[in-house]
Amino acid sequence: MADDVKQGERIAKVLARAGVASRRGAEILIVEGRVKVNGRVIDSPALNVGPRDRVLVDGKPLRDAEPTKLWLYHKPLGLVTTERDEQGRPTVFEALPPEMGRVLSVGRLDLNSEGLLLLTNDGALKRRLELPSTGWLRRYRARVNGAPTHAMLEPLRQGITLDGEHFQPMEVNIDRQQGANAWLTLGIREGRNREIRRALDHVGLSVNRLIRISYGPFQLGTLKRGAVEQVKAKILREQLGEDTSNADRPRPAQRGPKPTPRRDTTGKTATGKPKRRPS
Repeated sequence: MADDVKQGERIAKVLARAGVASRRGAEILIVEGRVKVNGRVIDSPALNVGPRDRVLVDGKPLRDAEPTKLWLYHKPLGLVTTERDEQGRPTVFEALPPEMGRVLSVGRLDLNSEGLLLLTNDGALKRRLELPSTGWLRRYRARVNGAPTHAMLEPLRQGITLDGEHFQPMEVNIDRQQGANAWLTLGIREGRNREIRRALDHVGLSVNRLIRISYGPFQLGTLKRGAVEQVKAKILREQLGEDTSNADRPRPAQRGPKPTPRRDTTGKTATGKPKRRPS
């Protein structure tokens, strides 16, 4: 086994690639004593395994690693983006078709946010798509209470610091005023915790609806609320620039791959310019 240890991969990575859990989740499984390697329960993720090693999780052997897959999911309101919720609230994973198997979310949308959520069966791809260094813009439409002006929103375009946390400059456009509310379109590249809500609150605007309409080149388009759609392997390869089976390998930063031809009717034209929406 010594040769396999030298040439193998970390056990948490192996578990993640087999779709058992994220790397962090795999480490928790190990600490809980639910993983065996060659008949022995392990208690530390600091172990490499090779192709000759027999790995069991809860007494069951690992499945062969599946091809990398990515799905678009239109998350409704009222679902949390965690596998288990301490308060017993429904999760996005409970709402997914069982034939998808175990998937991971790329980033999160909070309970009161809706729109595009990317899902994948590949932990390495998840981490890659979450990195700010990809340069991918995450675009949102926000309905706010108040009458925003360009001067009011300018600090967000320049970048702000809240409670010692620096927010990178945002793209912010005013779409229209609708009575006491206004619709904005915003673009961010980091996706910090409740970033848009906190930033708009900082300039005196309260968000009462938040919809993510795109994540990099992937768009919500006409996908119905609660629906899920797999990204075709060809499109996935085109947008990521290479075979996704090598998604774990470090890559240089990318800035905005070309958009997919998917039509977006949630407030942006194909060129990314705001378009008029009925009241």
